[in-house]
Amino acid sequence: MKGRTVAQPTTADQPKALKPALEAMTLLVAAVIVHDPATNRVVLLQRSENAKFARGMWDLPVGKSEPGEPITETAVRELYEETGLTVKAESLKVAHIIHGAWGVEAPNGFLTVVFAAREWTGEPENREPRKHAQVRWVDVDTIPKEFVDTTGSALHRYLDEGPDVSLNGWEQ
Repeated sequence: MKGRTVAQPTTADQPKALKPALEAMTLLVAAVIVHDPATNRVVLLQRSENAKFARGMWDLPVGKSEPGEPITETAVRELYEETGLTVKAESLKVAHIIHGAWGVEAPNGFLTVVFAAREWTGEPENREPRKHAQVRWVDVDTIPKEFVDTTGSALHRYLDEGPDVSLNGWEQ
């Protein structure tokens, strides 16, 4: 059958998609490092005492993906919702990937895609005061030690141009 093209089945011939195995799914999360290399600072937020986890800890702007939402759009949406900063999805660069075996809202694990943004519009502001105590620029030499472990590690690896993937909770 050399030289013959075999026809691919049409969409109507495809089996219907299976229902998602939600109990086994990994939560998809986006985080954004807004980095101003000219001033060597990043936008960070401090979680409030009302936060679901990591109360009082520092963190990157981060949030869960909505069903059917591309991860770049999650990053754009969450950054705006939390800080008021606007970035274009096409200007985001993948900075780090975190694969966690367990999370507060993710008993079956989470995958966080950490993006870097070096172009934005606006000034950071605390748009979710019930969740965050503050949102502000921080010099990279004075990043607080009281930082969420996973995103803190991703931030430091990005700044040090270190490994692009980290695992959390997978150790035996």
